[in-house]
Amino acid sequence: MLILNRREVTQLLSMSTCITLMEQALASLSRGEVMLPLRPVISIPNSPNIFAVMPTYSADLGASAAKLITVYPENHGTALDSHQGMVALFDGTNGSPLAIMDAASITAIRTAAVSAVATKLLARPESRTLAILGAGVQGRSHVDAMLAVRKVERVILWSRTSAHARSLMDDVSAAHDTRFEVAASVEAAVCDADVVCTVTASREPVLEGTWLRPGTHINAVGASIPTARELDTAAVAGARVFVDRRESALNEAGDILIPMKQGVFGPDHIVAEVGEVLIGAHPGRETNDEITLFKSLGLAVEDLACAHYLHGVASEGGVGTRVSI
Repeated sequence: MLILNRREVTQLLSMSTCITLMEQALASLSRGEVMLPLRPVISIPNSPNIFAVMPTYSADLGASAAKLITVYPENHGTALDSHQGMVALFDGTNGSPLAIMDAASITAIRTAAVSAVATKLLARPESRTLAILGAGVQGRSHVDAMLAVRKVERVILWSRTSAHARSLMDDVSAAHDTRFEVAASVEAAVCDADVVCTVTASREPVLEGTWLRPGTHINAVGASIPTARELDTAAVAGARVFVDRRESALNEAGDILIPMKQGVFGPDHIVAEVGEVLIGAHPGRETNDEITLFKSLGLAVEDLACAHYLHGVASEGGVGTRVSI
């Protein structure tokens, strides 16, 4: 069995490659080629922390996988990632365990790559100003992902701790020929933005719909449980909503579920899955003035697609550690 650590995953999985993998995975999901049960989640008592198991099977890849993941939001700003765990890959034909890989690095890359797929499909082609709300691991990876699919000329960063936003700016500005700046408030960050990515650990809204201008595209990434949200009700109600998967969104996405419980809209407010846009079952954005929202939860099929690819290239290149169990 192959073991890949964080350094090896990062070495082998580029953002551009991962964007292509995510397009394939989401299209396969919407074609009905993937078995994907809802993830069981354990809330750690007296804390905001969770432990989740994310299993899946892909007929297209002929493989199964499960991600075991902990989410500890208070790790932000420490030496530890907020998301930690492992992805286990299995042969879909004979059931043999093939690999165990670091989940944090896979999650960091594939989550942003999925946002890039949604942005590629839904953001206006002429989008040039990007706002990133949150300066953790996903803030960094979303800069790389967004610049891979749009010709961004200005990136505005915001974090509750301004020092974190400045640190992120210092880290990413050397790698990109783009203008970076730090905003003093969320409103200042998003008011001129064409694309907004919310990648915070907040459980209460940080983004208000009244701050958004017509034509904006939003990737809402940070909240992944029914009781947490990053967008206020007006932001979600005023947008055309796309998701990675309907069933998951209607069971896990607080950004959508909380306004639904308020009676503001029903399940049909979800326009389509991104995979349905990819396979031509839905047109996606229809006008330049509409606000589009992609609500990302993260799906096990995304981890499976990455793990399947990594197993192949690592085996060919002799990367990783082989163990017998």
